[in-house]
Amino acid sequence: MTTHHLVVQSPALTVDQAEQLAALAQAQGVARISATAARLLDVQHDDATRAEVRAWGESKGLDTAFLPAGLKLSSCKVLAMDMDSTLINIECIDEIAGVAGVKDKVSEITEAAMRGEIKDFSESLRRRVALLKGVPAEALEQVYAEKLRLNPGAERLIGTAQAAGIKVLLVSGGFTFFTDRLRERLKLDSAHANTLEIDNGVLTGRVLGDILDADAKAVYLREFARQHDATKEQTIAMGDGANDLKMLGAAGFPVAYHAKPLVREQTRYALNVSGLDGVLNWFES
Repeated sequence: MTTHHLVVQSPALTVDQAEQLAALAQAQGVARISATAARLLDVQHDDATRAEVRAWGESKGLDTAFLPAGLKLSSCKVLAMDMDSTLINIECIDEIAGVAGVKDKVSEITEAAMRGEIKDFSESLRRRVALLKGVPAEALEQVYAEKLRLNPGAERLIGTAQAAGIKVLLVSGGFTFFTDRLRERLKLDSAHANTLEIDNGVLTGRVLGDILDADAKAVYLREFARQHDATKEQTIAMGDGANDLKMLGAAGFPVAYHAKPLVREQTRYALNVSGLDGVLNWFES
């Protein structure tokens, strides 16, 4: 049987918490990774223990992950990320709507779609974009400059992954205006999103071409992995909303990042309190 370790992390991780978790998982030892993370060695990893550990961790505000011993980051080849509320701190469409004075209407639809209550992402996006009709295109630049920030740990995760030879894909149900800038800024290998139609300097309320939805995200990831000769087990994918689930399902390391409950329930790994670079603690040097 493969030996498994349990990585526990939190910005406020205490020695006592790590020891309680070690007892719960019947760990054979504890190795401190940093001030905010520890690796519990040679743990029990049957379904009952996994469920108990996950529930206990969530109740204490701790991120937990069971992983085979000896994992190397360099054994992975692809990292795929969603953009809005994963790589960055905002939902871009909501912020554009804020400039237009229709944020409440758009946010309501965004939230319902993220929770999985609106099953057709394409329909929800079209409804939201229609509300942006007549908004000056400068609003996009305003949102990028004033509102958009990388989520904690983004640059460290991407830089470390790239140094390990991993190719990075950004795939978003958002807009190319933002993904193109992030691709350039972070030196990403590829980025895909939807294109807003602009006519005479204003948004028309329409998207050009096919909508990049949940199915398209999974297709882009599989194609990117194929291009880089990566198996499912060599692929990390990160997302937070219902439209990320199919993409997450195409990865050996699917990560729900500060995600909606529906996504956390269906995803093997979760970072609920740590930054994006919490993924790096799962791998041994």
